Amino acid sequence: MLHKFEFDGTKILLDVNSGAVHQVDDLVWNLLEDYDRFPAGRIIEQYRGRYEPEVVLEALAEIKKLAQDGLLFSDDPLAGKYHPAGSTVVKSLCLHLAHCCNLGCRYCFAGQGRFGGVDELMSAETGRAAIDFLIAGSAGRKRLEVDFFGGEPLLNFAVLKELVVYGREAAGKAGKEINFTLTTNALLLDDEITRYLIDNDIFVVLSLDGRREVHDKMRPVSGKAGSYDLVLPRIKKIVSLCKRSQYIIRGTFTRHNLDFGADVLHMAGLGFEQISVEPVVAPRDAGYAIQDQDLPFIFSQYEQLTRALLRLRKAGQTLNFFHFNIDLEGGPCLPKRLSGCGAGRDYLAVAANGDLYPCHQFVGRSSYLMGNVFRGVSRPDIGDVFKDAHIYNKEECAGCWAKFYCSGGCHANAEMLNGSIYQPDGQGCALARKRLECAIYLQVATSELI
Repeated sequence: MLHKFEFDGTKILLDVNSGAVHQVDDLVWNLLEDYDRFPAGRIIEQYRGRYEPEVVLEALAEIKKLAQDGLLFSDDPLAGKYHPAGSTVVKSLCLHLAHCCNLGCRYCFAGQGRFGGVDELMSAETGRAAIDFLIAGSAGRKRLEVDFFGGEPLLNFAVLKELVVYGREAAGKAGKEINFTLTTNALLLDDEITRYLIDNDIFVVLSLDGRREVHDKMRPVSGKAGSYDLVLPRIKKIVSLCKRSQYIIRGTFTRHNLDFGADVLHMAGLGFEQISVEPVVAPRDAGYAIQDQDLPFIFSQYEQLTRALLRLRKAGQTLNFFHFNIDLEGGPCLPKRLSGCGAGRDYLAVAANGDLYPCHQFVGRSSYLMGNVFRGVSRPDIGDVFKDAHIYNKEECAGCWAKFYCSGGCHANAEMLNGSIYQPDGQGCALARKRLECAIYLQVATSELI
């Protein structure tokens, strides 16, 4: 399978199954349509008058060599043969320290942090049991991950600190290491908490949607005005103390700010170098939900952002936009390429009361309750459903050129919008394909700067 696309006059070819990327000229671009359909003599005659025969023959020889090397027209060696491992090895937990929040974000998928329940904080006992569950279920894995999540997890800061100490001691005794992440709206990031996070090497995901008017429209303090002026100084302070590899600014764009590229550049102008701004996922009847007719404009925004990032790189400035990150040399490991995030398998979410779910977006939904950290997994069949939700079992993925990069999309988004984790969200797929084209072009164009 081949995918051809053009970006600002640069013609790019992706050989889907091998992952090889080629920048090609007009002749090769056209020849690829005829290469395996017609004999060389007919192709030469077809192009006579536009290209000399020897030039066409040389191009055909180059195409043939790439095909022989497995870099063009390559086969998918796993089609019909992929069977994911049966055993589950847990390597990552999302700990819901707080099922409550001090913001009232209008697009919150978690019902203002309560996940369909009531205000609740995770106890230290439950948190310790979750860490014990993670270590016991991690088999031979040495590096484990815990994300403190909510609601707003800093509402339970005392328990967070206790779990960091307990987790590192327990992991060390087992010959393992736990890396901790905190996802926060930054409202509680005072000097004490900021210093603690820095000193303890906790990676921080900091929520900021971009320009003041954009952020405040969707992220007000509960029952009050917007939160931009409250959180921005706190975010600036912790970022000034962080290593570049220790934070990311995470925003959401909605139908109210389809020109989200301006928000990315606004945050870059504030001095932030690690940025992710992602499309909101919401029922289509929500006033802020992205509609299919918005896609062409969003595509143009991704293109404009790509050009802006290239200009910054030419000027020697650093801006890492998460959705344009792609490793064309190695890329993710095979299971990640085929199955995605690992939800329900090697990644689980732990609700404030210790209940286990496939990921944070399924928390509170009884049909996806897998067990509890005190009693273990009682519904392994749910994990099996997620195990089998790989790209070879999703009809829409079969002919999609981006399948090895998006891995079939987000299970939670698919289930919310289509009622099945096996049926990807078509709008999300279209956005992912556009982002991937921009990411590939950016890699190609950046490589020319070296």
